[in-house]
Amino acid sequence: MKLSSESFGLMPDGTPVKRFTVRNKKGVEMKLCALGATITELMVPDKAGNVADVVLGFTSLADYIAPHPHFGCMVGRVANRIAGAKFELGSNIYHLEANDGPNSLHGGKHGLGRRLWQASAVEHQESAGVEFTCRSLDGEGGFPGSADFKALYTLDEHGVVRLDMSATVDAPTPINLTNHTYFNLRGAGHGDILAHELCIPADFYTPVDAALIPTGEICSVAHTPLDFRKPKAIGRDMAGVSPGYDHNYVLTSRFDARGLRLAAKAREPASGRTLSVYTTQPGVQLYTGNFLDGSVSGAGGRYVKHGGFCLETQHFPDAVHHAHFPSIIVEPSTPYRHIIEYHLGCD
Repeated sequence: MKLSSESFGLMPDGTPVKRFTVRNKKGVEMKLCALGATITELMVPDKAGNVADVVLGFTSLADYIAPHPHFGCMVGRVANRIAGAKFELGSNIYHLEANDGPNSLHGGKHGLGRRLWQASAVEHQESAGVEFTCRSLDGEGGFPGSADFKALYTLDEHGVVRLDMSATVDAPTPINLTNHTYFNLRGAGHGDILAHELCIPADFYTPVDAALIPTGEICSVAHTPLDFRKPKAIGRDMAGVSPGYDHNYVLTSRFDARGLRLAAKAREPASGRTLSVYTTQPGVQLYTGNFLDGSVSGAGGRYVKHGGFCLETQHFPDAVHHAHFPSIIVEPSTPYRHIIEYHLGCD
């Protein structure tokens, strides 16, 4: 494993930011920066040995400081949407930052994806990466209690990117972290992802209303465009879910001996690149870049509509308003932990 770092620029207040590069012997290379604990680049060979960046991102810190569609960053304290930007906990009602109409999305305007984390390099014999840490104070974004977050990102010699996220709190508070990387296995900026073949082992999903807020129902995917239990092209049935997929799936795959379960498998036919996602979580959000419109550009070119897809492993959206959803309330006595593994390969 090779690990290096370089200057990535300065924050508006003059704080320097490093970008870290991790590379394995197979030619897989990951770049990370501390703003948002972000995966900025992921270079992966195809079946002919050609290397391309398979995640949407930017080459400059300035682009990450500016508003962007959460490319590659850690989102939270609570990923996804909270209806009405408020929730009740105990006898108190907490009002959050509304940044998606009347709702809160990905922790609000000042969520973890907008924060500068502390970063330190981590090296082992078979893997290397960066440990990010961040403290969120009581009341930030409207959330109760202070929380200390850690996120260890590593790449190993087998092409596995592992994200090990944890949090400790000093008062009960909702936490639901995830990583918001957009994948395009053809290469970032190389058109849309509609021909990618995708499999999600989930018999059920949580329907949403017009504002993408869960209705509280848990419905079967059978005989719907949301059925990915057998591999199919992402775009095959997309007309039935216009403008595209932005849905949470209830995972039904079994946990392995490590406590991880398969969340999804993707394959890009032309390049042969593959991605398998494993997680400790009960759900995964499939988002197909519905709000990309070509106005944002990265190293690979313009990011068009459906130019990337996200597989955001998570607890269910708006869980604070649905008692029958798995709870996202974290107590001081029970620290939060969430693991994601991205297995990258080629066939």
